[in-house]
Amino acid sequence: MSKRQLEEEAQTAVHGAEDVAASPTLAGKVVLVTGASSGIGRAIALACAEAGADVTVTYRTRQQGATALAGAIQQLGRRAHVVQADTAEPQDVERLARDARVAFGRVDAWINNAGADILTGSTASRSRLEKLDLLLAVDLRGTILASWAAVELMREQPVGGVIINMSWDHVLVGGMKGEYAQVFCAAKGGVYSFSRALARSVAPHIRVNVLGPGWVETAYGSALDSEVKRRITETIPLGRWATPEDVAHAAVYLASDAASYITGQMLMVNGGSVV
Repeated sequence: MSKRQLEEEAQTAVHGAEDVAASPTLAGKVVLVTGASSGIGRAIALACAEAGADVTVTYRTRQQGATALAGAIQQLGRRAHVVQADTAEPQDVERLARDARVAFGRVDAWINNAGADILTGSTASRSRLEKLDLLLAVDLRGTILASWAAVELMREQPVGGVIINMSWDHVLVGGMKGEYAQVFCAAKGGVYSFSRALARSVAPHIRVNVLGPGWVETAYGSALDSEVKRRITETIPLGRWATPEDVAHAAVYLASDAASYITGQMLMVNGGSVV
């Protein structure tokens, strides 16, 4: 093969890789997103629909938000299915898996986004023990139960599937000072470790990965004191907080075939705040 032919082949390969990386597709796939009625979960569900997927969305208490999200997904030309479920309850998780399979026949990507909010609303004033119990029940136990349900479902599917769990970038560096960071690291660090162990257990039929968001513009960020927020922003190399859509784009990538050789990893979406 001539030098020119080699250069042409290399250029073709590069352009092909760029095409895949630039616009990962979920066309023809079915995605389930827990905790999708608002915030990051809502953004993930919408991004998956925009990438071509039909989507099952779950909520625990915010039915109106989940119903509105389903309408937005349908406006994109995709199918949507809404399920009420408390992922900390085994019976709810089992019912969720059954309902999702009945609705669309399978689940190609199961994204565990549901998590407890201990920073805003009435929960913010609870004791540290109550916050710990809530995080362990929803973020850790809920993720484990839902992941196990996803594995059982996907093992019956010829093409397997993808599980994506939600951790926190700071679990890699011991969090930060304060009781909030301690209990959050306990729960989200558990999610990270569990997901890596699960990835080894279910490969090669099923891939398991983790998203590690940093500072994200959610309800907490919007309500934060402007000076505190400015100081945090100065610690982020890319100079801004993430949007829910930033996290959603990473979720679409991990759910897509573009990430078919990635498992047991955490993709940090944090602007470089933890490296």
